[in-house]
Amino acid sequence: MTQKIGELLEAAADRALPVVRGIDDARLGDPTPCAEYDVRALVNHLFLVVVNFQALAAREEVDFSQEPDFVTAGWRGRFGEETARLVEAWSAPGAEEGTTGKMGLPARTVGLMVLGDLTVHAWDLARATGGDFVPEPGVLDAVGPGLAAMAPQAREMKVFGEPFPVGEDATPFERLLAVTGRDPGWTPERASGTSGASGARAVGGS
Repeated sequence: MTQKIGELLEAAADRALPVVRGIDDARLGDPTPCAEYDVRALVNHLFLVVVNFQALAAREEVDFSQEPDFVTAGWRGRFGEETARLVEAWSAPGAEEGTTGKMGLPARTVGLMVLGDLTVHAWDLARATGGDFVPEPGVLDAVGPGLAAMAPQAREMKVFGEPFPVGEDATPFERLLAVTGRDPGWTPERASGTSGASGARAVGGS
């Protein structure tokens, strides 16, 4: 049976929240696997994604062109509140039906997009700040095929980087990360060298 987006987002949030809440203020200026984003900028981006995709679930228009500074007093708690609202928005009756957004995409596809953001960016932030992150298997099963299918268009739109080469023994999650242009072995220590700059982009906002 196909899991509902709201259920998948709840599972993804359960894995992402400890990562975000565990970020020390001293790490906000550190690099991330998204080469153009430091930790603070990526947290702001993920905040915006979580807020805007609540609106998309309700068939409201959104604007990704501006990224406010959400990293102000109490931001960790507010991130938890916003993810709870995201789950609620996509759990509402009819949220997965029809289309939403300026591109008129199927609503479930849009829901899978934010599921991908929450999952991949949680890994980005964990890897950047020394945290632990393992995606929930059901989430990975749902989001993996979707990200792979949208990858060519995402690269044209400069949302994904070029696919990163991985070995035959790569795990399904490592393959997903590679599809988005990320080096699954990225570390902050490698970020300053060419081998550590994966060319990954922030997933959301397309």
